[in-house]
Amino acid sequence: MSYLTATQPRCMDNNGAIELIIEPKETDLGGFSVRRVLPSKARRMIGPFSFFDHMGPAEFPPGKGIQVRPHPHIGLATVTYLFAGEIMHRDSLGFEQSIQRGAVNLMTAGRGIVHSERAGDDLSTTSRLHGIQSWMALPAKQEEREPAFVHYPAAELPELDIGGVAIRVIIGAAYGHTSPVTSYSPMLYLELRLPQGAQLTLPDTYWERAAYVVSGAVQIDDQTFENGVMPVACPNKCISIQALKDSHVMVIGGDPVGERHIWWNFVSSSKQRIEQAKDDWKSGRFKLVAGDAEFIPLPED
Repeated sequence: MSYLTATQPRCMDNNGAIELIIEPKETDLGGFSVRRVLPSKARRMIGPFSFFDHMGPAEFPPGKGIQVRPHPHIGLATVTYLFAGEIMHRDSLGFEQSIQRGAVNLMTAGRGIVHSERAGDDLSTTSRLHGIQSWMALPAKQEEREPAFVHYPAAELPELDIGGVAIRVIIGAAYGHTSPVTSYSPMLYLELRLPQGAQLTLPDTYWERAAYVVSGAVQIDDQTFENGVMPVACPNKCISIQALKDSHVMVIGGDPVGERHIWWNFVSSSKQRIEQAKDDWKSGRFKLVAGDAEFIPLPED
């Protein structure tokens, strides 16, 4: 497995509002397929966002469900956000927390944490899972901070309506509302539900922004984008999204945090630090998840 080095390219000689379009790559996560948008060959990061997975929608028969075994992270914070279903989070700090639709699990890895993500205890019926898993690279001064975990119930996230567009502010500040979810650098994370014909101008206070179309079809700068693609905006461009049909869109963005190296589940400004993390996991020096003997082994280089 080779390193990915995440940098922030810029629009060059481009009079339009869209810098590029990212199409996701299908990959496997615990026995079901997901669409991996970031990192991609076209673009490694959007602001601090270094990873963006669209999970599902998936349906599991009775007795089955997501089973992501314990694995380590450094140098990042993860956000799990579900549209449907439930995931049980367990980590090496001793936290055990289920997450359901609209809530946020914020896990800050810092110098190192191990966690698992599995189905809830009730597997007696058919279950669904649909949502977004994202990582944000921590600023250089925060990369080695103490690990932490915080759960934010759905009711704590601001909700508003602008011109018929239902908006949830997951992280950051937008349209006069600020999320309680901790952000370690200037960043934005929104959920939009736009009825056909509705239009919304995105906040322009963040240097980098992108929109991922979960479902539906939207128009930006005279271009049409359907479900499963992420148009990336040119910095400092005014971006307006118009729904060509009922659409579900996630908006991410923020200020760049600098070059980052990405290897497996490790994100760092230092390749040497990632090499240390690789050796720590292989040698058993990470604290493990209590009561869970399984783990994901270090991939081969």
